[in-house]
Amino acid sequence: MVNLPNRRRILRTGVWLGLSSLVPSARLHAAETALPTREVAEGIHVFGGRHELMRAANKGEICNVGFIVGKDAVAVIDSGGSVVEGRALIAAVRAVTNRPIRYLVNTHMHPDHIFGNAAFAEIGVQIVGHHNLPRALANRGSFYLASYRDAMGSDLMADIRIAAPDVLVEVERQLDLGGRTLVLRAWKPAHTDNDLTVLDTATRTLFAGDLCFMEHLPTLDGSIRGWIEQLEPLAGIRASQVVPGHGPVAAKWPQALDDERRYFAAVVRDVRKAIAGGVPMGEAIGTVAEDERGRWRLFDEHNPRNATAAFAELEWE
Repeated sequence: MVNLPNRRRILRTGVWLGLSSLVPSARLHAAETALPTREVAEGIHVFGGRHELMRAANKGEICNVGFIVGKDAVAVIDSGGSVVEGRALIAAVRAVTNRPIRYLVNTHMHPDHIFGNAAFAEIGVQIVGHHNLPRALANRGSFYLASYRDAMGSDLMADIRIAAPDVLVEVERQLDLGGRTLVLRAWKPAHTDNDLTVLDTATRTLFAGDLCFMEHLPTLDGSIRGWIEQLEPLAGIRASQVVPGHGPVAAKWPQALDDERRYFAAVVRDVRKAIAGGVPMGEAIGTVAEDERGRWRLFDEHNPRNATAAFAELEWE
């Protein structure tokens, strides 16, 4: 465990000074209502996020989060979209086991996955992330805190802090929970430039983060070519089931990636066609991947941004 009282996390968004030993017991929110999770494999519990945009009404609970229980300790995968959700996730762990929460693994930088980090930092949990995550949080943290204030409301945003990782994964790293080993893998730019996956070797359950979307349209914030290229090694992971970043837990792996693969192919096809035809980006983005519209939730909310990002990347091929 990291000695939080003796450590400062300095980010462009401000300073987070861990004070776990000084926090009154009331701050630990032991009576917090537990996030409703279900056990998808022995010792693995998952909460399924809503297919919605982050807002006050859903408390930012839009991505999948979960935890893995070992003989000695617990690892939590992503902290959710608010400190309220983070504390409810801690309560969910406490409803299952009194073993200590040793690790919080952030699969990437997006607010729906990391806005609950402060709830774990204040009780002394080590945060684990991709080696690019600190830089990404430093660059984006202030923007995230400001841009979500209207949608989430001042009450939910009041306790949210950008808590940086303590432990970094360069390529691959193992976490021992006591009789249970997790394999963490850092990926090249894809969904973001700081994507991390977690494989539980005991049950072969893969937490894919947002490298895998199901039902919810994939969102591009990294490299579409990189994401497509890494679908093959991702599919090569020997998993019995996958917990995607968004969407239902899927027993069929790597078939769970098929819809995503088809969508990316449509985006690339239509963007390259527009570029070859000299169609301006502003005009092209309204036509990209239109044949995928009826197959995804939140298509209109995210497809224009995906098309814009893909156009900006592919026009320089």
